[in-house]
Amino acid sequence: MDRIEEKDGTLVWDGKQQTIRKIVTKPETAFEVHSCLVDALQSGTGKAAFTQFGLKKMPAAGKTGTAYDFTDALFAGYDSNFTCAVWAGFDKPQKIYRGAFGRELALPIWVDIMNAAAESYPPQEIKQPANLKQIEICSRSGLLATDKCYETVSTPTGDSVQRRTTYTEIATPSQAPTEPCNVHGEPRARLAREFGSDDLPRAALAVDLSQVTPIVIKSSTLLADKDPYNSLKPTFKPEPATQPATETADDQKTDGASVATEAKTASNTANGSRPSTQTSESTSEIRKAIPVEPIRKAIPVAPQEKKPVEIRRAIPVKPPDQEDQDETLLRSAVPPRNLDE
Repeated sequence: MDRIEEKDGTLVWDGKQQTIRKIVTKPETAFEVHSCLVDALQSGTGKAAFTQFGLKKMPAAGKTGTAYDFTDALFAGYDSNFTCAVWAGFDKPQKIYRGAFGRELALPIWVDIMNAAAESYPPQEIKQPANLKQIEICSRSGLLATDKCYETVSTPTGDSVQRRTTYTEIATPSQAPTEPCNVHGEPRARLAREFGSDDLPRAALAVDLSQVTPIVIKSSTLLADKDPYNSLKPTFKPEPATQPATETADDQKTDGASVATEAKTASNTANGSRPSTQTSESTSEIRKAIPVEPIRKAIPVAPQEKKPVEIRRAIPVKPPDQEDQDETLLRSAVPPRNLDE
């Protein structure tokens, strides 16, 4: 293996010097990404490195990768000394085989390389920045866990047990939640504040109604019972339509009274008295025609009397020379003979 050294941003490789360009990021951010990759190797898709392929107990991290249609299988991982990425596939992209995942093709090769490198360069634990703290978070609320973050679950045997609903996370003081769990044991925090009617924002009116002068209605106008626009009410309203007259005893009395009134008016006119000043137009009522639906009445139909059926029989017909002339229905009319001939 060629010797590689780094001094003051300069890479020395086979006696040649090359400047290294470093990507600077926050130590807290870099360690948070590292912790995610550690979990992927230990308990994620890469855990087969320890359980099946014999990776030594060392501080390492990595992640599997599989292309769509199984054309590429990858695994990229690292420790404190080396970073190694393994790719399996064809020069011309084509399907390796169905189910060719990175954990089955690339991961075993990566394990062999890292085990061989650890013999000469033992990896060391990557230190956690001092600004990062381990905190316990409730998985139900996403807030700080309390001693009441338990839930009752049923075991395969049917027994009910209490299970802790928390997990451990690393975060900076600015990233960590500050409120305790509001799901277990305590009432939920109010996510919205109630506003009074005066606090709510209101849009300005397009037209200031106080500056609009209402139009005085001079002619007769029909309005509904409720005026939604608060317009000026007219002074004239039509009287409600009267019900259609019916022939009752009260109507007969009314007709008799009207006849008597007409007779009295005629007598007053004959005596020289002046008629009343009220006109018929002011006392006349507005009558409205009401459509009357025709009354349809079912007319019973008497059952028809059954007449006896007449059955006619065929009368046999004899030859003309054998048939009696008196019984013949069709006889030829013989013209009368002239006696003078």
